[in-house]
Amino acid sequence: MFERIIRFSIEQRWLILLAVLGMAALGIFSYQKLPIDAVPDITNVQVQINTAAPGYSPLETEQRVTYPIETVMAGLPGLQQTRSLSRYGLSQVTVIFKDGTDIYFARQLVNERIQSARESMPRGISPVIGPISTGLGEIYLWTVEAEEGARKADGKPYSSTDLREIQDWIIKPQLRNVAGVTEINSIGGYAKEFQISPDPAKLLAHGLTMTDLVTALERNNANVGAGYIEKRGEQYLIRAPGQVKSVEDIGNVILGNANGIPLRVQDVAEVGIGKELRTGAATDNGREVVLGTVFMLIGENSRTVSQAVDRKMQEINRTLPAGVKAVTVYDRTVLVDKAIATVKKNLFEGAVLVIAILFLFLGNIRAALITALVIPLSMLFTFTGMVPSPAW
Repeated sequence: MFERIIRFSIEQRWLILLAVLGMAALGIFSYQKLPIDAVPDITNVQVQINTAAPGYSPLETEQRVTYPIETVMAGLPGLQQTRSLSRYGLSQVTVIFKDGTDIYFARQLVNERIQSARESMPRGISPVIGPISTGLGEIYLWTVEAEEGARKADGKPYSSTDLREIQDWIIKPQLRNVAGVTEINSIGGYAKEFQISPDPAKLLAHGLTMTDLVTALERNNANVGAGYIEKRGEQYLIRAPGQVKSVEDIGNVILGNANGIPLRVQDVAEVGIGKELRTGAATDNGREVVLGTVFMLIGENSRTVSQAVDRKMQEINRTLPAGVKAVTVYDRTVLVDKAIATVKKNLFEGAVLVIAILFLFLGNIRAALITALVIPLSMLFTFTGMVPSPAW
């Protein structure tokens, strides 16, 4: 049989040569479609439930939040294991399913059980399902920095609060639109807040409580619509804009009256712009920075997604205020490219070594080259069989 194959190949050498060239070209095309990644994700099928419980101790968090959530998750189809972590002000429950379970089906099951668990949760506590990502989903990191001497429009230098504001309201929303991105986290800097510091003595003097203050703020921070009026064939919308937009608006919110004189928030409290209490920070070369992290959707190709994020980041940098820039710290594309370069280098060195050994034994460089040509051809043929069907 081998003699027939060899005889046919020699007799139809041009046909065989064209077939090999065609398969090699197909292999090169398949290589471009091949989803290459340097870090295969072998994480099991899991769904994380995160619950913020401000002011709760680890014991209270375990008893009043974590335990009820773990209890309702029992008996889920395909459930393999449930583990949890209770910390100060935070509960995290990880529900692990058997391999092969569809992640979106698993998240739907967990979400249904969470709805029933809300009834036993303390007031104001709301469990949230984590992003569709894994520990290997961190594919892109960057820092938001201000250049030396950069100034805002009012002439003041950029603070860490300003950089965090740029991160949360300019960079983050745009990166969320990149295909394959499921979550973006920010750390470092200070989140800007409107803070109200009531004076207990003044509240008591006017017969008010903290609840009255909170209720007044909630009631006076909303826009109200009142339909429309038709006049001469036109409609005029009627609305009462009441949403606060500045410190002055908050201070002018009316709490009540004292002897016919309006009593405002600024009369019983100090209103100003402050910073969120934080439990962590980010540093780069010994200086504090604002750090952003992109998480990739499960099943996506990290090289493709990180390249798309990098292109989007270059566009965002052109729209940032003068003197502010986003500096890339980690790009998964660099890791993947280096891994591919290592493979190419090893294959090239291996091919040269094979040619040298064959030349020593055969004493014919032509025979050695023809024999060594099998290595790249076999790889190209293999690429064709490795391409997933959706890529076609």
